[in-house]
Amino acid sequence: SAGPMFKFTPAISFLVACETAAEVDAIWKVLSDGGSVLMELGAYPFSAHYGWVQDRYGVSWQVMTATQAIVQPITPTLMFTGEQCGKAEDAIRFYTSVFGNAGMGGMMRYGKDESPDAEGTVKHAEFRLEGQLFAAMDSAYEHGFGFTEAISFMVSCDTQAEIDHYWDSLSAHPEAEQCGWLKDRYGVSWQIVPSVMNTMQQNGTPEQMARVTEAFLKMKKFDVAALQRAYEG
Repeated sequence: SAGPMFKFTPAISFLVACETAAEVDAIWKVLSDGGSVLMELGAYPFSAHYGWVQDRYGVSWQVMTATQAIVQPITPTLMFTGEQCGKAEDAIRFYTSVFGNAGMGGMMRYGKDESPDAEGTVKHAEFRLEGQLFAAMDSAYEHGFGFTEAISFMVSCDTQAEIDHYWDSLSAHPEAEQCGWLKDRYGVSWQIVPSVMNTMQQNGTPEQMARVTEAFLKMKKFDVAALQRAYEG
């Protein structure tokens, strides 16, 4: 809960792949209740049954019948708009260079007659980071929104060296660094967290967790050794 500070926007949405139109309809009914429709549920060139909706909490979902075997039912999707428009391919290449078990998938590009989108920019692309599928697209329309901290991606790290790698590779806005959070060159937010925190939260006493919390609230990049010292007292 961030109060009024950070608002959800459709710049990051969650694409839900369904096997049947009935499944799409069932999910759409729940998500659209109290929400707002961004693209009406219907037939489109890329899917026989598709819709884009913001739910009652402001989170955006794209729900569609799959055109091929479903590898991952829910795929985070990044839309590069405003000053970030046209940078989707660059972002994909950057992210896949930072993370392991990564690679680029299929990429569809806008043609010369698809104004306002520039020819050659990304209509839709898939990529993989640590085995997790993501999608990305450019959009030159005047949406009036971009990436915000309301949705971030959490990276669990086993060692300080891993934390250092992701932090040094991704962080591009020092003023946004706090408690393991950072913002990259495209405005996307990430949380770089030590996996040992899960163990501490599950096994720690209230006194231990109070010390750990006091320690990490003073940090920007997490210091695993300092957190361990705080935990042990």
